[in-house]
Amino acid sequence: MNLYDLLVSFENTLFYLALLVYFAWYPIVTSAMWIYTAVIFYRRREGDDDAASRRFYKLTQHPSVSFVIPAFNEAANIVETVEGVLAVKYPDFEVVVIDDCSTDRTLAKLQPFADDGRIRLVRKHVNEGKAMALNDALPICRGELILVMDADAIPDPGILDAMVPHFRSPRVGGVTGNPRVVNRDSFLSKLQAIEFASIISLMRRAQRVWGRIMTMSGVVGIFRREALEDVGFYSPEMATEDIDITWRLQIRHWDVRYESRAVMWMRVPQSLKGLWRQRRRWALGLSQVLHRHWRTVMKWEHRRFWPVLIEANLSVAWAYIYVFLSIVWILSYAMGYPPVGASPIPNFWGMLIATVCVGQLITGVLLDRTYDRTLPRYFVTAVFYPLVYWILMAIITVTTHPAGASVNRQKKKYTLWKPVRE
Repeated sequence: MNLYDLLVSFENTLFYLALLVYFAWYPIVTSAMWIYTAVIFYRRREGDDDAASRRFYKLTQHPSVSFVIPAFNEAANIVETVEGVLAVKYPDFEVVVIDDCSTDRTLAKLQPFADDGRIRLVRKHVNEGKAMALNDALPICRGELILVMDADAIPDPGILDAMVPHFRSPRVGGVTGNPRVVNRDSFLSKLQAIEFASIISLMRRAQRVWGRIMTMSGVVGIFRREALEDVGFYSPEMATEDIDITWRLQIRHWDVRYESRAVMWMRVPQSLKGLWRQRRRWALGLSQVLHRHWRTVMKWEHRRFWPVLIEANLSVAWAYIYVFLSIVWILSYAMGYPPVGASPIPNFWGMLIATVCVGQLITGVLLDRTYDRTLPRYFVTAVFYPLVYWILMAIITVTTHPAGASVNRQKKKYTLWKPVRE
């Protein structure tokens, strides 16, 4: 049997039909689920500015907070970041910056702030990456609460007023905030501005309703010191320290929350190369977490974690199916055989998927427009999102996911820092 006959035979099997059904229905079902549960979160936590909501965010006590900022070669942004943190409106906080052996002028830019006592500066003499930089600094922090943020981000002045009230509950171990894109000079950065509203913020709202959150964003997350000590701080062998510590906190039964009012303005990659490097690290980190923790979270006591675990694995499976079917279709067209279930002209399924996707993007923009007034003007780029994001993430997932299987045997410490914002 030659390749042509093999393709024809395969595309008429029930297995191929099952792949097509999963490929078509997965994005439709998940988008509908995210939209529905995100709107539930919005109505519960954001929709009404009533007396109960005002009472929740009114602080009568102000626990001390340590802003912890690990930095490596951030000379271009570090001054603006530190000044932004110092402008936060809160009566009791300190700023701790860790320089991880920067080779540019990061240290020189930080020194004036340290000399006059506005920040505490930790200088490392061996570059060991973000996780180890945090682990080295956390024991010397004075705050009851630890806010970890990136060295190229700028917090909203009222960020602590939105995050600190959650810690009235003794079960709360961490609260993640709402990252917003500040550098919107390129097409890719505009696309990411839409993504963080319509995908990431929407998913965190949804996951909070499910009961567990996938990730406390590394760019903005505040922790109870006791919770960090309970889980043993960060794991330097993990490519994404933020996903891992989020899972370990929740495995230890700490509550992790999402606070949409806690806005952090961040910088994102503006080139395809920078975006590829960032998303490859994210995919590797997720793969490591799934391989390391899945047996633990499958226990009955962690059943509230199951929706997050199942959705993450289904998304990985969809990426493999997407790439596999694309290869099959390309081969079919190359051999002159129009593949079953694929059409270069948008058909019913293609239009249905696109409609649901646009609905999700619109929902995310509407929910986040309160925190980012200019966001709707970038919605015109949203039509390109499935073309860029789905293709890029499917390829990255398929090529990176297998590497996470070796995480439990790894001894190396990842020295990966976020890519330069080129």
